[in-house]
Amino acid sequence: MSKKKLVILALISLVLILCFSFISCANKEESDKTSAIQGRKIKAGFIYVGPIGDFGWSNAHEVGRLYVEKKFPWLESVYLENVPEGDVERYIDRLINEEKCEIVFTTSFGFMDGTYSAAKKYPDKTFMHCSGYKRDSNLGTYFAELYQAYYLNGLMAGALTKTNKIGYVGAHPTPEVVRHINAFALGIKEVNPEAKVYVRWLYSWYDPAKAKEAAESLISEGIDTLAFTEDSTAVVDVGEEHTKNGKQIYVFSHYSPMQKFGPDAVVSGQLVDWGIMYEEILRRYYTGTWDNRDLWWLMKEGACKIGGEYDTPINSKFVDALKAKTTNDPVLGKISIYDLVFKRIAQMSEPTVLFDPFTGPIKDNKGILKLPPNVRASYDVLWSVDWFVSNVVGSVPKQ
Repeated sequence: MSKKKLVILALISLVLILCFSFISCANKEESDKTSAIQGRKIKAGFIYVGPIGDFGWSNAHEVGRLYVEKKFPWLESVYLENVPEGDVERYIDRLINEEKCEIVFTTSFGFMDGTYSAAKKYPDKTFMHCSGYKRDSNLGTYFAELYQAYYLNGLMAGALTKTNKIGYVGAHPTPEVVRHINAFALGIKEVNPEAKVYVRWLYSWYDPAKAKEAAESLISEGIDTLAFTEDSTAVVDVGEEHTKNGKQIYVFSHYSPMQKFGPDAVVSGQLVDWGIMYEEILRRYYTGTWDNRDLWWLMKEGACKIGGEYDTPINSKFVDALKAKTTNDPVLGKISIYDLVFKRIAQMSEPTVLFDPFTGPIKDNKGILKLPPNVRASYDVLWSVDWFVSNVVGSVPKQ
């Protein structure tokens, strides 16, 4: 063998030895890192604006917390409920200084400024704020957005109403709630252009007494269909009571499974799976891949569904009525409302989202064009909406 070939073989051998050494070191480093991660425990704190027994918003978040605590053996979690929005920073102090939490979830829009201040105060801790838009290097945002579910509920509401008067009990006139009212109204208008939506504001996320009063007031004015954003079963209870007394009221429940409280009144509703979102966030945090991105999950991500209870998109009591009602869709042709609901679910669950209710032309109730033909509302438009679509009566109050 020539000297030249020997040199080449020696160089190849050296390169192979170096490669194997590098791979071995890398594997050991990765193994050490994995072992370190596997042996690590973390503590997460959750702050709720209402009680966990509200059967609405706070309850849905609590179900999500319990889901991840059961799923991850390395996770310990605590929660604080009934936290006043203006006082959230003091409660964050408690979670960090007394409970020793290293990641904190604040779960109400009104917690945004306090969470932002706390993130500045504790730069070595991580924060996630639900439904807000302020972020920092250690503060991310997340939301399971329900406007698609409200639109689907609107299709059913428009088909079932006998009086063409539909009520909505709203908590606060935030862009989130206004967006949901508009989506609900767009669904109604698609199948019933004659129906109108009437809104009552509570200025509270959780006030069963006020919610009951608002629902009764709407019914006394001829409304036979109700949806709501308030974190109790009060509206469902009112609808069920009237229905049992001989006056059918159609109700669409909010955030958590409420059909058991209104088996004869609840048609469907909106359901959220916060568990899979908390799973994603906490896994990223645990593995060191967390960042402060805004998580905005819709039907296609699996976070949002329709139904008054899980695995029951539509109460069986109302299925025949929805199958009997039809509409003429410009693309699908003549179709039952029941089939249209499931067709829209399939379209909105596609990765490219084949249908969006906020697609122009859309005018507000003053006749002003807000979305031109064939234009979908952008994220920024949806997050800042402060106007009602054409079939909602009244104006959005200034906060």
